[in-house]
Amino acid sequence: MAILLSCQNLSKTFGSRPLFEGLSLGLSDGERTGLIGPNGAGKSTLLKILAGAETQDSGTVTPRRGLRLGYLSQQDRFVEAPAGWTVRDEILKALADLDLEEHEKDRRADDGIAGAGFADPTQQVNVLSGGWRKRLAILAASVRQPDLLLLDEPTNHLDIEGVLWLERFISDFKFPFLVVTHDRRFLERVTNRVIELNKRYPAGHFSSAGNYSKFLENREAFFDAQASREDSVRNIVRGEIAWLRRGARARMTKQKAHIERAGELINELSELEYHNAQNRTAGIDFTAGDRQANRLIHAVKIEKSLGGRKLFGPLDLTLGPGEKLGLLGGNGSGKTTLLKMLAGQMQQDCGTLKRAEGLRVAVFDQHRAQLNLDHTLKQALCGNGEHVFYKGLPIHVRAWATRFLFRAEQLEIPLRLLSGGEQARVLIARFMLEPADVLLLDEPTNDLDLQSLEVLEGSMQEFPGALVLVTHDRYLLERVSRRLLALDGRGNARFFADLSQWENWMAEQQVPAAAPERPASSGPSAKETRELKAAIRKLESEMQTAENQAAKARLSLEDPSIATDAQELAARQKKLDEALARADSLFIRWSELHG
Repeated sequence: MAILLSCQNLSKTFGSRPLFEGLSLGLSDGERTGLIGPNGAGKSTLLKILAGAETQDSGTVTPRRGLRLGYLSQQDRFVEAPAGWTVRDEILKALADLDLEEHEKDRRADDGIAGAGFADPTQQVNVLSGGWRKRLAILAASVRQPDLLLLDEPTNHLDIEGVLWLERFISDFKFPFLVVTHDRRFLERVTNRVIELNKRYPAGHFSSAGNYSKFLENREAFFDAQASREDSVRNIVRGEIAWLRRGARARMTKQKAHIERAGELINELSELEYHNAQNRTAGIDFTAGDRQANRLIHAVKIEKSLGGRKLFGPLDLTLGPGEKLGLLGGNGSGKTTLLKMLAGQMQQDCGTLKRAEGLRVAVFDQHRAQLNLDHTLKQALCGNGEHVFYKGLPIHVRAWATRFLFRAEQLEIPLRLLSGGEQARVLIARFMLEPADVLLLDEPTNDLDLQSLEVLEGSMQEFPGALVLVTHDRYLLERVSRRLLALDGRGNARFFADLSQWENWMAEQQVPAAAPERPASSGPSAKETRELKAAIRKLESEMQTAENQAAKARLSLEDPSIATDAQELAARQKKLDEALARADSLFIRWSELHG
């Protein structure tokens, strides 16, 4: 694959802290790359440098000649959109400087707006919600069809349905991209390469071909090899040190070389120990109470409305020890409201909600209202003392801070100077100290890096009490939750066994019912209708695959490197014809099922 963009020996320092040093990597045509790494590793800064929006301290960035680069930043650039500025205005503005006929710009804009789910192209930008502004920004960056698109946290502000849309949308891109995201399921579904930016690696990063699952497998193999190498070098170094202690004299060339080799091995061992020591994560655990009641919270036919709109109900819900419930629903569907009711912070409109006597409930607040940003890190962790008490035992605040990946010199820093991810870890560190029978977690993953997410996931799975989780992180939701409750914000609530069952149900709601071919009194049975919808979904998936294959075949045929090779041109034309025929036959079958 041809290299589109490469960087050599990049270094960047923020204040007195180096983000990365000596970083070298390349991005190639055909790659759909995910960029991950801990908070503060410099992921967003790297994207800005590659996009030309920021300069590196040293090193070079080399784009392919004539490379057309697209860049989507994290920041919302539509907040100050002029009055009357519409969705279509924004997309046409994005296309304005491209060498296209006006009718082609109009076609691209119309197709893109429809594909992004905007029902009204004349809708004003300044009234869009955060999620729809994010969709618009993604569309504006991608409709230009750049040679390479850089996307910084495109899933931010999107609810689960929005992320599912983004997965479909980005899978149709005919150009490569580099995306920064903490959404592991998103990485699993859309990438064919994953790069982790992290000082734990000797090269400053680790690159793995394949999706996120393959990355985890390859990373584990790398760490195993590193640990084995450290053990091996340590044993050799012991022998070399013993030899040196015997008083070997550097009189001969061979002895000089031996001494130099011993020094090299000692340096290598030091490097291995340093990098392997970086392979640690925040030590997150939750303190459970000793309650054994079968019913911690029991709700019967509870209902809730806000602003004259019914959110949910009547709803029956029982939480007992070991329950792991995930809440699904779009923004405003009532998830946070339900958590407040379970916590006793809000009353239901009708129905009954009973809590076990003396129930201890701990709430993780997504808005971080619990933090006083004027306090130092030390004050936030343990007040004016020197110790915290965890599971009845005193732990020095410095050790407690280290457990959450904070450095000793950060203890006197005000919280307002910490990153969003660091503030999230402070909340979790405090949250851990609360003995609880029920944990209510409202978006606990916001701003957490993947290392902390992995440990948070394990701790949630091991918590013996009841747990209710609201998160946009579908990977976490799927691995932690034993069942799901989906709210639609229109009064409906429905339980599902897992995320796949919910996604299939959502897809069914979007499939139009087939017109009956017989009198209504003898229409298809419920089983026949389910089978028909399943067949349509299967065909639609096959159609998408066939269309993608046809697009790849067309791009292959248009490759200028084979323009004079008649035999290769004929072979590629045949593949394109076959792919188009396959797509046409599937479409005919799909039309028959809808007919």
